[in-house]
Amino acid sequence: MKTKKITRDKVNIITLGCSKNMVDSEVLSGQLRANDIDVVHENRKLDHNIVVVNTCGFIDKAKEESINTILDQVELKRRGKLDKVYVTGCLSERYKNNLEAEIPEVDAFFGTMELPQILKQLEADYKAELVGERLLATPKHYAYMKISEGCNRTCSFCAIPLMRGQHVSKSIDDLVREAEGLVKMGVKEVMLIAQELTYYGLDLYKKRMLADLLNRLADVKGLEWIRLHYAYPSKFPMDVLDVMRQRDNICNYLDMPLQHAANNMLKAMKRQLTREEMEELIPAIREKVPGICLRTTLIAGFPGETEADVEELKGFLQRHRFDRVGIFTYSHEEGTGAYDLADDVPAEEKENRAREIMEVQQEISYELNQEKVGKVFKTLIDKKEAGRYLGRTEYDSVEVDNEVVIHSAKKLPVGEFVNVKITRAYDYDLEGEVVE
Repeated sequence: MKTKKITRDKVNIITLGCSKNMVDSEVLSGQLRANDIDVVHENRKLDHNIVVVNTCGFIDKAKEESINTILDQVELKRRGKLDKVYVTGCLSERYKNNLEAEIPEVDAFFGTMELPQILKQLEADYKAELVGERLLATPKHYAYMKISEGCNRTCSFCAIPLMRGQHVSKSIDDLVREAEGLVKMGVKEVMLIAQELTYYGLDLYKKRMLADLLNRLADVKGLEWIRLHYAYPSKFPMDVLDVMRQRDNICNYLDMPLQHAANNMLKAMKRQLTREEMEELIPAIREKVPGICLRTTLIAGFPGETEADVEELKGFLQRHRFDRVGIFTYSHEEGTGAYDLADDVPAEEKENRAREIMEVQQEISYELNQEKVGKVFKTLIDKKEAGRYLGRTEYDSVEVDNEVVIHSAKKLPVGEFVNVKITRAYDYDLEGEVVE
């Protein structure tokens, strides 16, 4: 005979890693709430009794953060502050057996594709009809939208296919319904994410369908900004740029990770393109969409990288002057194609190279930002902080790009758009004033 619980369960979800993980946590939250289970994200009140840690297993630093977070929650359980600790996500997918042996205090571990099993553990039913419905962990005016899962690429440094499996696209109809649902919740901007955006549709429709998807999403009333993240440069579908140019609510913004510019590095990374092809692609993109903001991501310290390779990469950045650049130091991951190579660049040298490369980009970013002074940009107000407002232009994504600092005596509603004239510019941020 079951005894009734005196207090109702409350589940806190802690999300680590990328925006794709955040979407998974939001979907889990939506399912729990549909089952009438109290659920929160990153709860600071500590009035919950169950924790789900959604982990990242991408690189060493992320794995360390995930393990430390699990251990912190296990300690709370040991002290009687929690009843249950569950772990899901990429680290759990990749190292489940090891984790079960090393941290037996965790009540259960789940992989990346085991949402129904998590729900069952929490005495909830998986509701397939909840297409795209979720409890947002972001402010309500923007959301990430995952258009596919997994990846068919074989980049030698990347462990994602080990944790997320092969590429599986969501249908266009489902994604349009999801976008419409998000708009009803107050979302003005969606950031399209996937491990590889440009592969979208090949599995479902037997051809690349990102341009078709964008056209359909651009028709969703109330969706003011659509932003593209993680577009692979090899065999880039140029028709996407035609849609971007034609549709006002698709941001002139493209996040296209290149990883390196030296041909020997690109070959070792199995990137399926050459520096010469990249040198042709970048101007072609800018010609199709004048004024487009190009963001890229790079890796420093890949096995075999020389000082000459680093200098070649610096020269590449100076020639092509990307608006935004992020950089990772190489992490030697078991199970990847590069794991058989000697990890021959010392950790300190990796950091030095990353710093050198970003110093080049910092100067470029400063010069590009100076060109914005005196110009007016449509700006989305993200938050008020320390007596000032922080917003973004269409050329800036959340957390990774520039912010616009706005001083205004007049109240500016968070989640609304205002026109801002840029008055000052710095390396990575802008300042401005609202104009009517």
